[in-house]
Order: sequence, then C-alpha cells, then structure tokens
Amino acid sequence: QVQLVESGGGLVQAGGSLRLSCAASGRTFSRLAMGWFRQAPGKGREFVAAISRSGGDTYYAGSVKGRFPISRDNAKNTVTLQMSSLKPEDTAVYYCAADVNSMYIATRMYEYDAWGQGTQVTVSS
Repeated sequence: QVQLVESGGGLVQAGGSLRLSCAASGRTFSRLAMGWFRQAPGKGREFVAAISRSGGDTYYAGSVKGRFPISRDNAKNTVTLQMSSLKPEDTAVYYCAADVNSMYIATRMYEYDAWGQGTQVTVSS
C-alpha cells in the first residue's frame, strides 16, 4: 500500500511561483511511476505532469509545459512540481499519484493506484 502526502500549496499572485512536494512511503519508490493531477472548482480532475521510475522521462499537459517541471529524488522518496509563471487558471487542488505497474509514464487517472489527499493552490490576479 502506497501512502502519499503532498505539501507546498498556498496562495500566490499571478506570475509567482510555488513548489509542491509529495512524499511517498509503503513501497519501493524507484518502482513507482509518479504523476500530478489537479482539479479546479466545478471541473473534473486533469493530468498535469508525469515522470518515469528513473526520472529520465517526463511528460506534461500542454497548459503547463515549460512552466511546471516535474522531478523526483529516489533517495528521498519524493516527487516535486516546481510551478512558475502561475496564472489564475492554475487555481486548483493538486494531487500526487503513484502508479505501481507502468514501466514508463502514465497520463490517465485509471492508471494510478494511489493518491494523496491534495493540496490547494490559489493564484490571485
């Protein structure tokens, strides 16, 4: 059973930056493909970014590509989403997710086996 705990959310002005972290436990972290999703008020949960087990491959939603690099530290069992040039439309609850099966990258919700509780990111205009 994988447990995930996100941290780093908050309130920021448009154009600002935030760093989200997700700490994983309960499973060998280097065997987990990891991802970030978000859910804005009144909308469904959407894919943001994903990273392979080794960290050598990443994939992004078009809306965040170039602004939200994802990285991981397998020695510290953490995955990070460094968000910059934030926009009001980035306001959402951000969720960390773990996939125990994918050898590469997972971008669909159903591929993920464990989810964090979410952390709120609010971007003011």
